[in-house]
Amino acid sequence: MTREQIAETADFIARYLSYMLGAGVHTSRVVRNSKRLGNALGVDVAIHTSQKTAMLTVSDKDSNVLNTRVVDIPSFPISFEWNADLSALSWAAHDRKMTLEEVRREFDTLVSKPGMNPVFVLFMVSLANASFCRLFGGDIWAMLVTFTATMIGFFTRQHLTKKKVNHYIVFIVSAFVASICASTSLSLGIPTAEIALATSVLYLVPGVPLINGLIDITDGHIQTGISRIVNAFMLIVCIAIGLSITLILVKNSLL
Repeated sequence: MTREQIAETADFIARYLSYMLGAGVHTSRVVRNSKRLGNALGVDVAIHTSQKTAMLTVSDKDSNVLNTRVVDIPSFPISFEWNADLSALSWAAHDRKMTLEEVRREFDTLVSKPGMNPVFVLFMVSLANASFCRLFGGDIWAMLVTFTATMIGFFTRQHLTKKKVNHYIVFIVSAFVASICASTSLSLGIPTAEIALATSVLYLVPGVPLINGLIDITDGHIQTGISRIVNAFMLIVCIAIGLSITLILVKNSLL
């Protein structure tokens, strides 16, 4: 391979792994897929990742020419669809012996697909939270309040995220909005109002970063794993702050 071809390959693999990491894929899977993709394109790949950046070195198997890239990891919404599709792309490149141009074209097609309808996501998240309310013993009225509060809180999160507000502030405000809306159940005299209030913020719990952090640590990616867990705990603290503000405001209704 020429130096130009190696550089193009390094550019593409760097973009590939940055999209996977940005979409919430755990590190070991990203490394396996990137190495598989590099092997399919005729190069060896070495990768180092952190919370915000990733560095990879691509080397030609024949000429030993090296090419290194350092890329920022973009902040994409967590996407299980990208996780599955981009992993499948690495296998397709390996099994079908695809060229770099073919792989790049398929990659662009996958990442340009429209995401799920925001309104549909809003409805399903609200329904899921209402189901949690029922699971923890809430009655039908508490479920209805939780559904409505979650819908308002999640809409707030969508709006603030679109405005590129700091995600810690987004979590505090979203938790406050959802919980203050759910606190209306106290005024309405709903028997299981406390359950509605507590479950109204569950849609914010950062389950994927927590799981990925533990997977990274067990797989030996200690630095990335710890940073993901710390970030997840910071988000949990933000949820607690937003909920605490509501509890301070409505404490007389709880007593």
